[in-house]
Amino acid sequence: MTPSHPARPSRSGILVFDVNETLLDLTSLSPLFERVFGDAKVLREWFPELILYSQTLTLTGLYRPFGEIAAAVFEMVAANHQAKVTPDDIAELKTRLTSMPAYPDVAPALTRLQDAGFRLVTLTNSAPSPAPSPLEKAGIASFFEAHLTVHSSQRFKPHPSVYDSTAETLGAKPEELCMIACHIWDTIGAQARGWRGGFVARPHNTPLTLAEVPQPDFIGRDMGELADQLIASLTA
Repeated sequence: MTPSHPARPSRSGILVFDVNETLLDLTSLSPLFERVFGDAKVLREWFPELILYSQTLTLTGLYRPFGEIAAAVFEMVAANHQAKVTPDDIAELKTRLTSMPAYPDVAPALTRLQDAGFRLVTLTNSAPSPAPSPLEKAGIASFFEAHLTVHSSQRFKPHPSVYDSTAETLGAKPEELCMIACHIWDTIGAQARGWRGGFVARPHNTPLTLAEVPQPDFIGRDMGELADQLIASLTA
């Protein structure tokens, strides 16, 4: 996990962004699911299963790259639906996963946050990929001073060591870091390690209200609304 260029000082703290579905639009995979399953909604069955089995591997001390798990879970879901999957389908899945576009609200919000003095970093479960990276393809890589992945630790978020090693890599104290994600399990994982949490309410993602479980410090209906709150916090 190596920063893409030297860190610069910031009075505002460091925003650490999840990538898949938070910055990049997962629904761009829908045509594949419509074609293979006859129902694009199966995407919303496959993705939670992908997260479940990535976390299962971490809990059991096992590891395979995220893209490999994605393909295996795709085949598992297909078997459950008695749908036929070809090697071309798996190739298309991998291509689409590494070519997702950014949501329209992302670049304007990142611009504002950068202008406000925040340092911006990404932290993803996906393994490093050859250039051009998914963020480069989406046209937003240059906003971030570092692109971090779980690949070197071989543990998926929300394992505590992922957030601890990220803080160490960035030379930051936990209270200087804020995890930005549309997945509440990611903000919970970070907040349990002393970070702040910022939740962007993408479709099919909702905060979890549960006693003694940390709630996000910031909640926005989109990235722009979340940016409003983060920027306002600088003068609060």
